[in-house]
Amino acid sequence: MVTGGRKRAVFNWSGGKDSALALYKVMMSGEYEVVALLTTVNRDSRRSTMHAIPERLLQAQADNIGLPLHVVDLTPAGDMEDYADAMLKAVSFFKEMGVAHFIFGDIYLSDVRAYRERQLSPYGIEVVEPLWGMTCDEVMEEFLESGLQTVVVTTMADKLGKEYIGRVVDRDFLRSLPDGVDVCGENGEYHTLCYGGPLFERPVPFTIGEPFLFSHEVGMGDGSKQTFSYWFANIED
Repeated sequence: MVTGGRKRAVFNWSGGKDSALALYKVMMSGEYEVVALLTTVNRDSRRSTMHAIPERLLQAQADNIGLPLHVVDLTPAGDMEDYADAMLKAVSFFKEMGVAHFIFGDIYLSDVRAYRERQLSPYGIEVVEPLWGMTCDEVMEEFLESGLQTVVVTTMADKLGKEYIGRVVDRDFLRSLPDGVDVCGENGEYHTLCYGGPLFERPVPFTIGEPFLFSHEVGMGDGSKQTFSYWFANIED
């Protein structure tokens, strides 16, 4: 549906820097009418699935952006099928509102984009990727120039230590990254919480406590299992 010359869309919100930059670009373009921020949270912990941002803080972000927050609950031990089922319920809900576009903040992971398109195109939903085709260096430079403000809240323990938790993403941060770590963390090396800048009416207040280590076992495609460890921030609003 097109209203007032703009296409109705839902923005898939992680709470982090790439998501914030993509949303900022969309809102500045005027091409889309974003009707809601869509986010996924762990049903038990009430925290976002990758960044571990508390639901209350996600709501505070949405309130300061000026958009409704639509929360999709995921089971703690859920798999991709669980995620797909939950997202399709959201698709049905938003199609009733005339939404035909889902916007994401991916940069270059073609398998992720292909998965989204396979899941959404049968339902008449077009995937929109405002950052697609940019290099990670270009994305980071545009982020820094935008005035958006973000801090690190999660790291892969074998890539970045707990000393990176709570660090502001700025040029000093980039200079400190070890060789082989993507500047945007596009390979999962780190995740962030965006809390201020031109996207927000006012900065979102939060505190970060002592980082904690969390490890979990993941079944691989070949039937083997691999353990992944992450440093997480103890975030409170």
